[in-house]
Amino acid sequence: MSYVGMVLVSHSHELVNGLRSLLSQVEPNVPIAVAGGTDEDEIGTSALKIKRAIESVYSDYGVIILFDIGSSLLNTKLAIEWLGEGRQVRIADASLVEGAFSAVVEAGFGSSLDQVLAAAEEAKSIKKL
Repeated sequence: MSYVGMVLVSHSHELVNGLRSLLSQVEPNVPIAVAGGTDEDEIGTSALKIKRAIESVYSDYGVIILFDIGSSLLNTKLAIEWLGEGRQVRIADASLVEGAFSAVVEAGFGSSLDQVLAAAEEAKSIKKL
């Protein structure tokens, strides 16, 4: 079975690597790539790292991208532009941790790109208390 891939984008390399470790334990078959920090491994984001991450988990099932703050979104949009037309890549309007957790569980069921995106975005409404 193939799955929707996921890309986790953050200003911090350590943050997305830790999150990928957690998610891989939940759903080990879902392909997850990370793009954290700048090309110089400083705090920030890199459109080139994001593009490479997308390409590393891309399949006909598509890719969902979750990001942390600010320039992560700008660099994610630039990376998608660099990929060219016709790719099934979606940016989730969701919190990075909760959205990624919901998305990876949904992807693990073999769900479609739209279903995985919806699961990520529905996580915004989860009440913790």
